[in-house]
Amino acid sequence: MTANNDIRVDSQPPVPAEGDTAHDAGVAAKAANGATGPPAYRAHPLGPLSAQEITRGAELIHGSWPAGTEFQFKAITLLEPAKAELIPYLAAERGGQLPTDIDRRAFVVYYLRGTHNLHEAVVNLTQSKVESNVKLGPFMHANGDGEEIIAVEKALLEHPDVQAEIAKLKLPEGTVLVADPWIYGSDGVKDDKFYDDKRVMQCFLYMRDPNNSGEADSCHYSFPLPISPVIDPATMELIRIDIVPTGLDETVKPLEPWQPRPPNEYIPEAQTLRTDLKPLRVVQPEGASFTVEPFSEMGRLIRWQKWDFKVGFNQREGMVLYDVHYDNKPLFYRLSLSDMSIPYSDPRHPFHRKAAFDLGDAGAGIMANNLQLGCDCLGSIYYISGVLSGSRGEAVEMPNVICVHEQDAGIGWKHTNYRTNRPVVVRSRELVLQTILTVSNYEYILQFVFNTAGDMTYEARATGILSTQPLDLDLTTTPHPYGTVVHPGVLAGFHQHFFSLRVDPMIGGHGNAIVYDEAVPLPRDPKQNPHGTGYTVQRTEVATSGGYDLDVNRNRTFKITNPAVRNAVNGAVVGYKVMLPPMQPILADSDSFHYKRAEFADHSVYVTRYAEGELYSGGLYTNQSRGGTGVRNWANRQDSLRGGDPVLWLQFGINHVPRIEDFPVMPVETLRVMLRPVNFFDRNPALDCAPSVQAVNCSVGLNEAMDGLKVGEACCGSNGA
Repeated sequence: MTANNDIRVDSQPPVPAEGDTAHDAGVAAKAANGATGPPAYRAHPLGPLSAQEITRGAELIHGSWPAGTEFQFKAITLLEPAKAELIPYLAAERGGQLPTDIDRRAFVVYYLRGTHNLHEAVVNLTQSKVESNVKLGPFMHANGDGEEIIAVEKALLEHPDVQAEIAKLKLPEGTVLVADPWIYGSDGVKDDKFYDDKRVMQCFLYMRDPNNSGEADSCHYSFPLPISPVIDPATMELIRIDIVPTGLDETVKPLEPWQPRPPNEYIPEAQTLRTDLKPLRVVQPEGASFTVEPFSEMGRLIRWQKWDFKVGFNQREGMVLYDVHYDNKPLFYRLSLSDMSIPYSDPRHPFHRKAAFDLGDAGAGIMANNLQLGCDCLGSIYYISGVLSGSRGEAVEMPNVICVHEQDAGIGWKHTNYRTNRPVVVRSRELVLQTILTVSNYEYILQFVFNTAGDMTYEARATGILSTQPLDLDLTTTPHPYGTVVHPGVLAGFHQHFFSLRVDPMIGGHGNAIVYDEAVPLPRDPKQNPHGTGYTVQRTEVATSGGYDLDVNRNRTFKITNPAVRNAVNGAVVGYKVMLPPMQPILADSDSFHYKRAEFADHSVYVTRYAEGELYSGGLYTNQSRGGTGVRNWANRQDSLRGGDPVLWLQFGINHVPRIEDFPVMPVETLRVMLRPVNFFDRNPALDCAPSVQAVNCSVGLNEAMDGLKVGEACCGSNGA
């Protein structure tokens, strides 16, 4: 964290007011039943679990089983209160009143260690009791975790059967092997050896550059091997060893001695670096314009340019925003990236099952990077850290998982009166909340971005390294039906990336509606449209839950409106519109497990009626899932949305046909979704931003034509400088 006079972090969280009997009684009750009391601040119902709460949740689960029972915890995370409880709490808080306490609960997912017995539990931390604890049925599997993945890699590389197959490749002496354990996926195939009711991992093997095997950061994706073991992560049992096809079809050939090929490294010491790129620094001499304060031990309240919102962080979604307001006007109850799916296109075994659900299979929180000053985030940075749970129920510190900073976003608005030759120009300032995930080979840079005009943008950037597979060396220059050759003997398969953003709105208050507007041409008419140039806009209300698509030919634009609130100037209902990039829906057919599992990937927009527990568009458990538990299933209820509480699920994505330029590391590919006010304000909300002034900006002219510029004069020559 940089020193910054304009960022406020209280050294001690606020202490409850004297005479707060409800709070004091809660402390006494916990002390009476042996629980450790809470910290001095009020435990906020939206605050992420503290380290103390995580370990207490694990202790309570331990206490519900016989002594000596071993556990593998997959998640100990905040169970948010019901919306009906939370709305009056937040309203009282915003009104300066003391809200009624809400019990703190944890949602706990765990295995009995060494087994496939998956359980989920609800632990009431306030009352120190386990309220529910159930064993889940077949075909329900929890996420992988870091400890498990490392153990799987070690076990398979030491297994004699795997070593026997590797020996057939006759690899150079001193070769170092690397394994990427993948979630197995689903195909519904049952044979006499295996059925995917067990949780297993499909492991893809690689090697480091054999001429530089001591380099731990060598790009092993340049050296994929045709051996793919399947292993049970609960018992470390080797299920089978798949030999993958390396040609143009499904033919699997006997293993042959490995043929040399060159390395392809991404690390800077392997490059001849440019020397003519000069430093570009972000400087805020008076500090940043935002403030940060704790609303709980781990939660943060951010205020910036009329915006205020709470920031949480959890194992699955990572960064979550709550109670978002602009100029004290309610906009969003909850915002988060709900899910991701990356289905691959290669129909050959075992690649036909290759489909990652990076949030459900791993977790945006647990995979979040420790962001580094001057590297991941530039300027005056405030960092938010998190605490998550480990596999033994311990608290795991997650430092610097969110960075908060401002950035210049170019011109926000401008007009030049050509009669007076006076321009007025205002630059756009943005507040960025950024987190970065590393999920094995890929990185995702995820941002919530706010600006001074009342817009909120969600941005996703994909980078990292392509997941590669081996190819016969003599096919390097032959076009491949299922991928792009990115290096000699290396195929990068075609795949799609789908992101699902969950928007729980309260535009102008609760009771919102979803509509879409379309621009349609008017028919020629000798009186109303004699020249055939007219068009108008038609509005359709989304009356029932379902999946919906964009239509660029009709400029179909989805909007969140509040029928109970009218604009003071034109009387229109207030709203926010969705500016969503078009995407190609999932290409796998509707009978495939790719399609059934990625329940959000077939429509750009899903609308559902709010229901407790429906947070993840791919379903609660995506590991080897079968479908039927996510947003498509919820939307198919055809719930009425009239007078209801809609939730908007916004899908956007990339059909990634790899380029050779994407290897050995991929330049970022960027997608943005914007939520923008429509008839919400009575004028441009950024009118009160000061004009751009050279005395503030201190720009430097680099040619003689600029030498006459007077420092301190407004860029626009206005008298408002």
